[in-house]
Parts: sequence; structure tokens; C-alpha cells
Amino acid sequence: MKNILAAIALFSVSFMHAQSFSGSGDQKVQIGANFQNNATGINVSYDYGLGENMSIGFTSSYALGIPSELKEDRYVAGVKVQDKASFTDRFDLKARFNANIGNVLNIDENFDLYPGLNLGLKNFGSHLGARYFFSNGFGIYSELNLPIAKYNTDKLTAAEKIHNQFTVNAGVVFNL
Repeated sequence: MKNILAAIALFSVSFMHAQSFSGSGDQKVQIGANFQNNATGINVSYDYGLGENMSIGFTSSYALGIPSELKEDRYVAGVKVQDKASFTDRFDLKARFNANIGNVLNIDENFDLYPGLNLGLKNFGSHLGARYFFSNGFGIYSELNLPIAKYNTDKLTAAEKIHNQFTVNAGVVFNL
């Protein structure tokens, strides 16, 4: 009985000891929800550690839930005034660079804060994310994304603003 209790204690302690970012070769996959004005959707990202505090990767989002006025073209007196949100409006793909500073801040070894820059199909932007790991392979994340320079400098339609505005991502993260 003592051996079983000792094994359970050791097993549960191993789940409590997680590391948020381990440096070069570290790999993370994040899957979550994307929230923004006029759209909600899914977000997937991958990060690969280059050094003690640097990682690169990609992130992709697709807007699933959009308001009814963006589901079909809108006409007023026979003139088209609003295009529907097409696949290219709903989809975004970005390359990203992160500065993983969780170990510099030394808040908790399970916590990572990562500001970064991204270069996407619609804009050049920045992000600020945070991850917390409950075990060695599983945690939660949240990210704030903000465009710095939009490629389309014209006045954007509501459909063109999808993924071209302030967004929030939240979900789960896995160590690979």
C-alpha cells in the first residue's frame, strides 16, 4: 500500500512540474478561439524555439461566425454597397517571431509571457501572449494581436477588416 501511495504521489508531482519554454528546439502547438469585431473563429499556431528566449513560427485564423450582413452582397437601389466576406476575407496566415521572457520575469516556471511581431497576408503586426502549463504537455494561452501597418490603406469595408483589426485568441497549448 505504501508503494502505491508513493507511486501516486510521485506521478502527481511530475504533472505539477511543467516548464513553459525550454529554449532551443522547444515546440508548441496552440489551438483556440479567435474573437474580433464582426467575426469569431478558430486559431492555430506553431512555435519553434531558436534560443533561450526566442522562437519563430506561424499562426492561422479562419472566421466562422460573421454577421448576416457579411454573408451575402448587399444592394441599395440596385447598387452594390457591401461585398460578402469571401474566403480571402475570412482566412489569415502569419509568420511570427516571439521573445519568450517568462524566465526573465521569473514569475513561475509554468508561465511564459511572449511579446512578438508577425507578418501576415493582411498586415504587419504585433502580439502579446501568455501561456500557463498545468503539466509538461498541456496548458492554456491567450494572445492580443494588433496590426501596425495594414497593406490596404484605403477605407476598409467590414469584410476587409476581418483579421485586419485588434483580435484576441484564447485556447489550449501543447508541448511537442
